Amino acid sequence: MLALNLRRYRQAQSLSQEELAHRAGIDRTYISSIERCVYAASIEVVDRLAQGLGLEAADLLRRPSSPEE
Repeated sequence: MLALNLRRYRQAQSLSQEELAHRAGIDRTYISSIERCVYAASIEVVDRLAQGLGLEAADLLRRPSSPEE
């Protein structure tokens, strides 16, 4: 869920991985790895990503209620 939601919210805001990395204080390659399900993220990283996107951490972990979301 995290990988899908992270990419979905990032792209919805027209943010590059590099811009999100800058906002969250995380390396761009780490964001890429999370989105490709190569690495898991700690809750601290999830929180920093959510803040960079202007969201709550739970938003990145929540299963969409319908396929269209």
